[in-house]
Amino acid sequence: MKFGYFCNTTNWKHKPYETLLEETRQITNYCDENNWNSIWYTEHHFNHEGMESCTNPLMMGVDAAARTKQIRIGQACNVITFHNPIRLAEDIALLDQLSNGRVEVGIGRGVYGREALNMNKEADLKDQAKNFRLFEETLTIMKKAWTEEFFSHEGEFYTYPAPNFVWQHDMSPPNKKFVDTETNEIKKLSVVPKPKQAPHPPIWQVVDGARSIEWAARNGLNTIMWIPTVKALKKRFEIYQQAKSEAENRHVALGEGVSLVRDMFVAETMQEAEKLAGEHIINYMKWVCHWRGLGNHMDPGEELPETKNKLDLLDYNFLHKRNLLFGTPEYVVNKINELKSELNLQNLQVWSNFPGMNHEDCMRSIKLFNDEVIPKINLNSSDLEKAS
Repeated sequence: MKFGYFCNTTNWKHKPYETLLEETRQITNYCDENNWNSIWYTEHHFNHEGMESCTNPLMMGVDAAARTKQIRIGQACNVITFHNPIRLAEDIALLDQLSNGRVEVGIGRGVYGREALNMNKEADLKDQAKNFRLFEETLTIMKKAWTEEFFSHEGEFYTYPAPNFVWQHDMSPPNKKFVDTETNEIKKLSVVPKPKQAPHPPIWQVVDGARSIEWAARNGLNTIMWIPTVKALKKRFEIYQQAKSEAENRHVALGEGVSLVRDMFVAETMQEAEKLAGEHIINYMKWVCHWRGLGNHMDPGEELPETKNKLDLLDYNFLHKRNLLFGTPEYVVNKINELKSELNLQNLQVWSNFPGMNHEDCMRSIKLFNDEVIPKINLNSSDLEKAS
């Protein structure tokens, strides 16, 4: 199994931002030095509250590339509907070059209306159909920019190159690859640099519903999932498996192409895990579930009791049994083994720097996960026999 760290940087206590960055670097360096597969930075905007405090995962990735040697550098995610597609393609390609081909590209459509409407009015989440068309067109342009020497595009939102622009320069001889040699009108563009990884870095779409899962599979994208229970994830994994198998005309193993994010806090005792981190994950889930409700936390067919307010059931006991990797190393090992057994999970991202968390407690948890959990998960059968 490959392990990544989901670095959803938060600042609920409103520390100086340089302190926040230094804590993030400490996590990044630790994971790199201890052979974790990947680290993933997030994109959120206007979050003065402090629940989500990183606006640019690519700039975080540049900093990480300069400070690390081997860890792969991901974004979970770039909200591509917020960005000019050519500029985003250039920035990702440059990061891939700077990191010597260590980039994992995470993409998404956005979840918060406050962000979407103010970053790009065309991305308004109130019009989901339009938002998806923008997402699809943006991704199409990014792929063209990475994989074609010269490209053009004409769509609903973007037209490249801009029409009727005449290019004449003695040091740029007319070439039918990119200009009309009769009129010198530019007909195609070339993005520099291309990514280090050919034809482009792996692409991971953050997905939730069945339609987005199926679309990702049919379009050759890996997927990142987060909150649901094991039983609910099983259905999602199977949707992806079936769609990918049909699209690629081969048998795709369950779990292939899927990465799962889980909230993690490892401690010496179950009680200590709840004491040190329980309040902080509950606060974050209250933030998320304010819009989503509790549906993503429910097993298929489960009915929750009626409550006065939609989040009245949201407490530690409700969450813990459903999707938290909170507890002793032994408990967390067993929960991950369940994910492997039920889902054939191959990629796990864990997160522990929750809003309000003490950084030293967070680092202690990461180190316990590294020292006491990962080695037991990746034991082969002969090692297990020796250990027993």
